[in-house]
Amino acid sequence: MSVDAGDVRVERDGQVVTITFDRPNARNAMTWAMYEQLDQALDRIAADSDIRVAVLRGAGGNFASGTDISQFVDFRTGDDGIEYERRLEAIVAKLESSRVATIAAIEGYALGGGLALATVCDLRICTPGARFGVPVAKTVGNCLSLPNYARLVASLGVSRTKAMLFTAESMSAEEAKELGFVVSIVEPQAFDGAIAALCARVASHAPITLQVTKEAMRRIVSSSAAQGSDLVQRAYASSDFREGVAAFLEKRPARWEGR
Repeated sequence: MSVDAGDVRVERDGQVVTITFDRPNARNAMTWAMYEQLDQALDRIAADSDIRVAVLRGAGGNFASGTDISQFVDFRTGDDGIEYERRLEAIVAKLESSRVATIAAIEGYALGGGLALATVCDLRICTPGARFGVPVAKTVGNCLSLPNYARLVASLGVSRTKAMLFTAESMSAEEAKELGFVVSIVEPQAFDGAIAALCARVASHAPITLQVTKEAMRRIVSSSAAQGSDLVQRAYASSDFREGVAAFLEKRPARWEGR
């Protein structure tokens, strides 16, 4: 049976572009095709000087539940993991360094790669049911890139980032608001209106000020992120990673061996 490749829809309304991850049957788990479409959308936004704000959101009640695990089936060595993290980082970094202001509008799950995309957006707004997490210690046994660890630490702090990774439990909308990770929590029926109002407010401000500010923040965070290829290689080369992928797809608990 073929895998639903999903879609990334791009819609424009004046100075605002909305990018929608559209694979609701899989909670918008990102396929290679979707990542490539997102990459292309960011290029189109960069080429249009009239765009001031880009909104990222998901279809069907979830933001994005990470990378589709079935795409890891053919991974055999740590180098496969390094190449995957390199490809993902290229897109995440492009979003992070985008000229326009970016807003993550989060409903439901923002997990793994989905959380990485939300974290590099400039602002985040969510509904009460939003959940944020990186459950890889429970699911497939891989890891994040050093830049993505650094971004989470910058946003949540060392202790909360460790708690998220070690317990594999998701963070609630309320805690995300308390930590300043999201700017507001909005009821679903008012969500679209709140997004529109936030976009209008941001779009009305001095573009150069916003661009300089976000680049300054990017440089501060990125300065703490070493390459870390040895760590990525160790995780993706492990027997535990291959067991985790198989267990996830077979819908059974993984049998971790620590090797």
